[in-house]
Amino acid sequence: MRKFLLSIVFISGLNLHAQSINSETIDFRVLKTPQTSISENARTYNVTVNSPYNLTKEDVIKQAKQEHQDAVANFSNTIAESQKDHQQALKDYNEDVIKAKEKFALESAEFKKLSLLERLTLQEKGLKPQLQLPSKPVYIKPSPPVYREPNLADYFIVDNNVLASQILIDGYKRGNPNVDVNIDMQTVNFQDNAGQTYANQPTKIIVKENGSEKINTTISQDFIFVSSQPSNNINRPMEEKKYLTNNIKAINAFLNDNYGYKTLTKQVKLEFVKNKGEYDDLEKAHIYVTTNLRKLQANSDPAGNTVAFANMKKGTDLWDQALKKVNYTDKKAPYNAKIGKYLFFNLIRLNVALENKKEAEKYLNDMQEKLVEMDLSYNEKAELKQLEKEIYK
Repeated sequence: MRKFLLSIVFISGLNLHAQSINSETIDFRVLKTPQTSISENARTYNVTVNSPYNLTKEDVIKQAKQEHQDAVANFSNTIAESQKDHQQALKDYNEDVIKAKEKFALESAEFKKLSLLERLTLQEKGLKPQLQLPSKPVYIKPSPPVYREPNLADYFIVDNNVLASQILIDGYKRGNPNVDVNIDMQTVNFQDNAGQTYANQPTKIIVKENGSEKINTTISQDFIFVSSQPSNNINRPMEEKKYLTNNIKAINAFLNDNYGYKTLTKQVKLEFVKNKGEYDDLEKAHIYVTTNLRKLQANSDPAGNTVAFANMKKGTDLWDQALKKVNYTDKKAPYNAKIGKYLFFNLIRLNVALENKKEAEKYLNDMQEKLVEMDLSYNEKAELKQLEKEIYK
């Protein structure tokens, strides 16, 4: 019995600092703030687009009806032309008959000059001269013109007003503009390179704030990959539509980076250690961070968020202090490599989610210094690599 009790004491001692790490995913909302901050009551804009695209649905239908009317008005001329063409075809036919007979006569004369054996050999091969006369033309009177609605899918229907309506700045309303955007868009240029198709569409963007020019730049100048086939093998109208759509997205991204206010719904996974009394500070840190993440508001009033970020920092400061206690070489230490690993991941994940890339990079560099002493799983290695991409993109 005594040996049994000693064994229990020994096993309990081994498990005293076997930390249980759990995780939870926190949803929060933030307002993406632009490079240029404008007060909420002044966020109005207007967009003017100048492009080579100026075709509307009404234009296509109008053109189709006009072409039909022209065909009806010209139908008598069409009949006359068809009769004239038929007479010319008959003339050509008579000449072709004469030429065919002359050719047959010459070939027959040459064939007769051959020996009997040679003639038989050619005949067996189907090479004996034969008279081949062309088909005589038959006159087919043209049918009267019939109007058909045009297939709009066959046309590149877009105009400057449509393009302007697709350009949006998040958090702004159209109206008497404080922000005036002028887009000067060239046509899509296709270029072949090594049997592949590339394209660009130089687009100048000029932005004025209350009449004062703030931005004057050109985007979409670089040629990007379009198809693995040369440009003469692609459906150019379809590819141009696709490229134009992507260019509108690029314009919107550029304008929103500079001016847009957008509500972003985000998630971040945060880990925590099960507290048995020795991790009170880490439990406090988890409460500070998660509670205040959920308090973040996606609005322009910084007061509430300022308090939330200040309280969140109390938690990250506790994580930072805990990292200094970590003993990476002693697995039995209360603050061992397992604790250090989850703290580093938390600090990197949180700062990436909040787009504090400099802070995230600092903790990433610190963690990489200790990686040799940490035991990362396959999934943890993959996540760390993904977080690194997020930091440096």
